[in-house]
Amino acid sequence: MEPPTPITFEDIRERAYELWERNHRPEGLEIRFWLLAERELKAERDRKLTGSVQSPAEDSAARDPAPAENSTQTIAAPKSAASETPVEKRARSTVSR
Repeated sequence: MEPPTPITFEDIRERAYELWERNHRPEGLEIRFWLLAERELKAERDRKLTGSVQSPAEDSAARDPAPAENSTQTIAAPKSAASETPVEKRARSTVSR
């Protein structure tokens, strides 16, 4: 089995920017978009390695979350602090200051 293809800084930056634009350019969520972009790219890479096939509808639903009602931001807050990564906790604490 061949080693996984590395995900470059540029790949993550481009995906994070696409997500940010798609979500109407909200301020203060840069780290969340970065982490989401990284997760999406890793999932795509893993699907390619395992040969898993996902329908285009499932793929677009995973990449383009439905807008929240009465909100300009479509990125939802984490459901519990226990499920957050240390980077997400730091991001939340600096955004809320």
